[in-house]
Amino acid sequence: MKVISVLKSITSHPLNKGHKLKAILRFVRWQINTKLNPYPVIYPFTEKTKLIVQKGMTGATGNLYCGLHEYYDMSFLLHFLRREDTFADVGANIGSYTILAAGHVGAKTFSFEPVPSTFDHLMDNIMINRLENRVSAFNIAVGSQKGTVGFTKSLDTTNHVACENDTDTIHVPVDTLDNILGSHEHIPALMKIDVEGFETEVIAGGKNVLTDRRLKAIIIELNGLGKQYGYDEQNIHTMLLDWGFKPCEYNPEKRSLASVDTYGTHNTLYIRDEDFVKNRLTSNLVNLK
Repeated sequence: MKVISVLKSITSHPLNKGHKLKAILRFVRWQINTKLNPYPVIYPFTEKTKLIVQKGMTGATGNLYCGLHEYYDMSFLLHFLRREDTFADVGANIGSYTILAAGHVGAKTFSFEPVPSTFDHLMDNIMINRLENRVSAFNIAVGSQKGTVGFTKSLDTTNHVACENDTDTIHVPVDTLDNILGSHEHIPALMKIDVEGFETEVIAGGKNVLTDRRLKAIIIELNGLGKQYGYDEQNIHTMLLDWGFKPCEYNPEKRSLASVDTYGTHNTLYIRDEDFVKNRLTSNLVNLK
């Protein structure tokens, strides 16, 4: 059943329209490769970048199958960001968004990934793209205050701050967005926050950054996982509205934004200063691939 679900996801992906068979063949070749070759593979990501992929990397293999795994959000990043911008990737994993922002667009990027083994993969992708001078990578979690926190380490893209029943955990350092990005020159134009339910803590430690008007857009995952820590994600939505953001859907083909009533079940795009953002989207003609 899992294979069927993956194939449905691949064949329904917007970038696989019109060539579903080729997409399925990529999936099949990758499955065969992982049986025969235990080593990581370097593959072209965009025309300017590459990624190192190996078995078990859910997000990275999604890019391999589909081009841009999270098509709408990654497209927004590519169309909105400029080289002179700063991007913050909170919950970077192996660095797909980081590589798009720093490698394809050329934006200064701050990446945060707490799990040491995953951070090593992130650094490998930064180095193979020769982005050491454009990416500042932090092997830490982001939260409401400086300290340490328990963290799962063997769940790939779903690693998270440890709950009571979690096993196979480690302790990782924690710092805040305001401590790291709060200086004047480091306010990002775009931020991605994907921390598996710990978003409330990230926001609590980043109010100075998040209320700065130079931050124009946030891609944030609000999928109900905050409940495992006792948080109501509706409060995040309300807070972002109070700070001038509004939830939107992005159409990459038309480069258009449409307002929505509330956040979705996966990533939600929040924008502030709609005229500025729309002008960016329609004047930056970078290719997706």
